[in-house]
Amino acid sequence: MTISVLRTADAWWVQTPTGAVQVVTEASTTAQLLADRPAVEAAAFGQGAVPVETLSLLSPVTGPCRVVAQMTNFASHVTDAGMNPATIPLTFFRKASGSISGPTDDVIRPAHVRFLDYEVEIGLVFARDIPVGTAITADTLADHVAGLVVTNDISARDVQLPKTQFYEAKSYPTFTPVGPALVLLDADELKRFTDLRLRLWVNGELRQNMTVADMIYQPAETLQALSRFQRLDPGDLLLTGTPVGTALSAPPKPVAFLASLLPPALRWKLFFAGQAKNSNYLQDGDVIEAAVATDDGTIDLGRQRTVVRYTR
Repeated sequence: MTISVLRTADAWWVQTPTGAVQVVTEASTTAQLLADRPAVEAAAFGQGAVPVETLSLLSPVTGPCRVVAQMTNFASHVTDAGMNPATIPLTFFRKASGSISGPTDDVIRPAHVRFLDYEVEIGLVFARDIPVGTAITADTLADHVAGLVVTNDISARDVQLPKTQFYEAKSYPTFTPVGPALVLLDADELKRFTDLRLRLWVNGELRQNMTVADMIYQPAETLQALSRFQRLDPGDLLLTGTPVGTALSAPPKPVAFLASLLPPALRWKLFFAGQAKNSNYLQDGDVIEAAVATDDGTIDLGRQRTVVRYTR
């Protein structure tokens, strides 16, 4: 049975068919809550539910924590970028945990950023210590992964691409909306990971819509590679990649070839001049909605709704 955990400023809650039931716990962090599983399970069958819509939800993943992300991990996204999925290596980057925000918080675009993009992703939240060298297989995956969350990997493309690094471009405050729920799964439910569908809308227009079956590197293989060099702790977060449909689009191959012959400064100037005509980048006041669930609704990570605000 999935258990959907919610968080407010002063309490943890479990979402039930009748509403949200408060968890009786001293936990203040995600790691501490995961260590108090009996309290979470008691709330799942508890009384005194309140309407979920009356709660001001925060991210169910608390900081500071490690936030690791996978790059180009959906075949559709790789193809759209003009690359071959069969040649894409398993690649990671880090985000600052200070970028984590709640499922209804505004996404704030810094004044110097022009091209703000979205990437709906599934986040894995870890249940236990994973020291470097830990062996992880599909059979033991559920021992290490506590649950899943909806995330949005907001990206400043005009910072990311010319600098050829991801950390700054994806780490500004509010650039990782998380939630609404941390959905705890058992081993059988986690086996349905590939059935999950990621969707993202901007102002009601569906921009991204793909199941995890399109993912190149699945969680067990990913974590086995990551644990070779990166320690992980309870409450840490791994973003697992995004499908096709982001605002960023690759230029046609002939154009890309000609651009490759130009000096870098001129190449990026021309590239972003072309991107300026792309209306899919996020604008002030845009409403972003992101959701992840199986098509039959058996596993539902919920739906987040955030609004883009420009810093003047």
